[in-house]
Amino acid sequence: MKKLSIFLLIAGLLGSCKMDLDQQPISNATSDTYFKTTNDFVQGLNAIYNSTRGYPDRLMNLSETRSDNLYAVSDGGVRDWEGINSFHKTIASNPYVIEAWQTNFNGIFRVNNYLEQLEANGATAISDVNLRNRMEGEARFMRAFFYFDLIRYFGKVPLIDKVVSASQAKNIGRSNVEELYALIIEDLNKAINALPAPSAYAAVDKGRVNKYAAKMLLGLVYMTRSGPTLGIEGAGLNSNEWAKAVEQFNEVINSNEFSLLTSYNSIFDYGNERNKEVVFNIEYSSGANPVVGATFPWVLVPDNWFNSLGLATQGGLTIRPVSDDLLQSYDASDSRRTFSIQQGYTYGNVAETRSFIKKFVDVTKVPANRMDWPINYIVFRYSDLLLLKAECILNGAPGAIQTDVDAVVNQIRKRAGLTAELTNVTKSQLMDERRREFVGEGLRWFDLVRSGNVESVMKAWITKEDVAKQMSDFQVNYVLYPVPQSELDNSPGLYTQNPGY
Repeated sequence: MKKLSIFLLIAGLLGSCKMDLDQQPISNATSDTYFKTTNDFVQGLNAIYNSTRGYPDRLMNLSETRSDNLYAVSDGGVRDWEGINSFHKTIASNPYVIEAWQTNFNGIFRVNNYLEQLEANGATAISDVNLRNRMEGEARFMRAFFYFDLIRYFGKVPLIDKVVSASQAKNIGRSNVEELYALIIEDLNKAINALPAPSAYAAVDKGRVNKYAAKMLLGLVYMTRSGPTLGIEGAGLNSNEWAKAVEQFNEVINSNEFSLLTSYNSIFDYGNERNKEVVFNIEYSSGANPVVGATFPWVLVPDNWFNSLGLATQGGLTIRPVSDDLLQSYDASDSRRTFSIQQGYTYGNVAETRSFIKKFVDVTKVPANRMDWPINYIVFRYSDLLLLKAECILNGAPGAIQTDVDAVVNQIRKRAGLTAELTNVTKSQLMDERRREFVGEGLRWFDLVRSGNVESVMKAWITKEDVAKQMSDFQVNYVLYPVPQSELDNSPGLYTQNPGY
C-alpha cells in the first residue's frame, strides 16, 4: 500500500464510530450494503489498521511513563501522566486508561465485522483466493494485536469474537486470560499461514502486516505467558513456553528478510523507513486531508524545547524528565544516549537542566500541523527479536548456549559504540541492555513485568529517585491498570474492578 492509503478511512462509515464497548463499528444494515467489491474490503481493512494509529502514544503514556525510565511527577499533579507515573489509585477515569480500553475494542469490533463480511461476501467480491486469504490473515493478526495489548494493560477483558448488539455487549463479562490467549494464538497461527513475507508484497502494499511480524508477535505472546503470575490475573501464566518462543524467532531469523543496521541512528531516520531492521511498523503520512500523520514524536518532549529552537508548540506541554537512574546507566561513549535523550536546554533565559526523550524528533521535519508528523512507528524491530531470543535462552530454552547470548548482546553494544565485550551475560545485564537500547519505545515496563522483577525494581527505584516523596508506594496490583470507570458505569455489576483501585 502507499503510506497514505493505510489510514484513509471510509469517513462516514467507520471514522466516526464511538469507541465505547457497547457500540458496533458498523451497523448490520450498513455492512450489508457496503462490502460488495474488492475495494470495499481494502478500505474496510484500512479502517482496522487505523485503530493502531494511537498505539505508539499509548506506549509512551502507559508503559514508558509507568516505568523507571521517567520521573514524571514534576508538574504539580496537574498532568494526566503524573497519576500513571506515581501509581495513584484514582486513575480509573484517566483519559489514557480509557483510550487503551476503548480504542482496542473499537479495533476488535471492526475486525469481527470484517471477518463476518469476508465470510459472507468475500468469495463473490474478491475473485483472487490468495488475496482473500491474505486479507483474512491481516485482520486476524490485528485482532490478536488488539487483544494482546488489552491483556498486558488490564488482564481479564471481555472476549468478543463476533459482531454483537449494544444490548448484548452490555452483558458480556470479562473472560479469563487463558481464554483470551487461546483466541490470540489461534488468530496468529491462521495469520502466519495466510500472510506473505514482506519481500513478497507488491510495492503498493508495502507496510502491511507480514508473516514474520505474526511470528514475532506469537513468540512474544509465548514469552509473556511464560512470565510469573505475580499473584494477579495478568498476562503472566508461568507457562514455561520459552522454547516455543525461540521456535518462532528462529523462523524469522532464518527467513533472511531482516538484519541489524550498522548505525543505531539510521533505524529511526525519516528517510530510511521500512529498513531491514523493521519487522512491523505503523504507517503514517504527512500532508493528507484528513490528517493521517503521527503525534508520537512529541509526546515525551516539552513544548519549550521546540520553542527554544524557534519551532511551533507541539503538544508535549511540560517536561517528563528521564530518571537519573537511567541516565547514569549509560556509558559515556554510548551513542544511544546522545541520540535518544536531550540533556537540558535554555528558553527565555531560563535553563532547564533535566533531560527528556527526543528519540523520534527530527527538527528538520517538524510539520506545519503538530498532528501530522511524517514518520512511521516501529512496533517490532529485529534487534528486539534477537534480544528476546537471548532472554529465552537465559530462561532455559534448549538448543542454544550462553555464548549465543553474549554474541548478540555484544553486537548490539558494539553498534552503540561500546568496545568492552561482556561474557556470561546475566538476565539482569540483558534487561539493562534492553533498557538502554529501547529507551522511549515503551518496552521497559513490559520487560520488568515479564522478568518478574517489577516489584523489587520499582520499589528500589522509587526509594532512590523520589527524594521529594511525590510517588505512592508501589504494589504488585499496579502491574494492571483499572477497568475504566465508564465501563463499570455502563454495565453496573458486570465487571469487578482490578485489585488496588
